[in-house]
Amino acid sequence: MDSPKQRLLALLREQPFITQEALAAQLGLSRSTLTHQLAQLTREGLILGRAYVLAEPGQLLCIGAANRDRKLRTTGPARLASSNPAAQTESAGGVARNIAENLARLGLPVQLLTAVGQDPAGQALLAEAAALGIRTQGSLQLAEVPTGSYTAVLDAQGDLIIGLAQMQACEALDTAFLQSTLAQRRSARWTVLDLNLPAPTVAALLAEAAAAQRPLAAVAASVPKMDRLPPDLRGLSLLLLNRDELAACTGLALTDDTALAAAWAQLQSRGLQRLVLTQGGGDVCCASAGEPLTRVPAPPVEGIVEVTGAGDAFSAGVLAGLLRAPQDLPAACRLGQRLAALTLQSTATVSPLLSPALLDTPEESLP
Repeated sequence: MDSPKQRLLALLREQPFITQEALAAQLGLSRSTLTHQLAQLTREGLILGRAYVLAEPGQLLCIGAANRDRKLRTTGPARLASSNPAAQTESAGGVARNIAENLARLGLPVQLLTAVGQDPAGQALLAEAAALGIRTQGSLQLAEVPTGSYTAVLDAQGDLIIGLAQMQACEALDTAFLQSTLAQRRSARWTVLDLNLPAPTVAALLAEAAAAQRPLAAVAASVPKMDRLPPDLRGLSLLLLNRDELAACTGLALTDDTALAAAWAQLQSRGLQRLVLTQGGGDVCCASAGEPLTRVPAPPVEGIVEVTGAGDAFSAGVLAGLLRAPQDLPAACRLGQRLAALTLQSTATVSPLLSPALLDTPEESLP
């Protein structure tokens, strides 16, 4: 039979905003006994103090953007400076949110810390996350700022022509927000941030990870936001980015393999532990500190529908792979490529075909 403590925790997990009166009635406890037990759970770090938000040991924590994705795809050849007939779709998006959904669909425990507006779009994002099993307790709901949006203009083949991002809400994820969520974040098995976060927040997360020796991954969001990554990369366990973002991060022209090796050497000298570099549909390069870059061949992908979300799926796959085999970075990249391929073959930003079975299938059995 469950202990009183276990029954109390179960109720709080199901109903984090339940009143003390309701708790006492359901558990058959006096108010004084209940108050004592709640205080004890708070001292033990099992209640985090915002409503009755519970710590979840071993979860993956994603912190960064959540927004509405709008995709406009031309129905014929794209003509610049002219009106183009197009089809439109809309879905949940944002780098951190997309990674969180990919991980949740793989059956992994996920917490998302983000900021949305107090508008229908923001409420829909939080509701959709909850339906997927993603915990969002501690996320901000802002009265004065609209929920972020990302509009992708795609050509008839599904390739990106231009992306337009309105991410003002992410600026509220500042260092004061980090302090307010410290208790929640301490229990994370991995933390992954996206570079939509303000630069001081990114630097603070790196310093915190270095001091506490906790795994931290950073995922690039775009070339213009690479300046949000600080010069000192100590504390950063893993950086995932593409070739253009790496060039912006290092200030090097990446014209050949020698230049790539020089960029990797620079990042190591700044304290980076691991690098994963994507190159569009080409091979992935990856390495751990002290090792040369290794190429992971890109598998053929048939029936590409569009590119939106493929990079986020890849990042989620790498993280899931490192959970399974922490020392095998190339194998983690191959899992990332598998998730990205499924996303490329879908109209959705996150493929609905993802499931926990992907983590249980031997690598050699994957198509």
